[in-house]
Amino acid sequence: MESELHNFLVWLSLPAVGLPAVFVVSFISATLLPMGSEPVLFAYIKINPDLFWLAVMVATVGNTLGGMLNWVLGYGASKAHEKLSGSREHKLLNWFNKIGPPALLLSWLPIVGDPLCAVAGWMRLPWLPCFVYMAIGKFLRYVTMTYVLLMIPDGFWSYVGNAFMTIFEKWSQFFN
Repeated sequence: MESELHNFLVWLSLPAVGLPAVFVVSFISATLLPMGSEPVLFAYIKINPDLFWLAVMVATVGNTLGGMLNWVLGYGASKAHEKLSGSREHKLLNWFNKIGPPALLLSWLPIVGDPLCAVAGWMRLPWLPCFVYMAIGKFLRYVTMTYVLLMIPDGFWSYVGNAFMTIFEKWSQFFN
């Protein structure tokens, strides 16, 4: 079992497979689906440290495009809502309108970041500034998170990996 997991991780770490996996996971994690892309990016960089900046850029592009998908969904929902209900003043979102696209520097935040992108579309904020601010925020998050994770000693990650494998093996025995 451990060798299959190792082989799978080696396969994912190949530049031909790993970078597209980083992109896809980063894209999906930026949508409203609950998923984290940092562990995948960290694992890829841990295996391929010489591709740090390339992997961070791929994750940033994937996550930003996923955030822009949320923007498009918010924009479409706004149009549909307006068509069904007529135009309304969104009093609770006036603060967002005042701040504008720079608010998307916070699109990296857990829980609120992804809906923030959708709200930007709902408010029909201009897409290009939204894209730029979103990309800056997400890039800074990936650089910071990956750098911090790389500062943690390898012994800790070995302990976490062994604990995970022990739990996984017991869990798989329970269901077999």
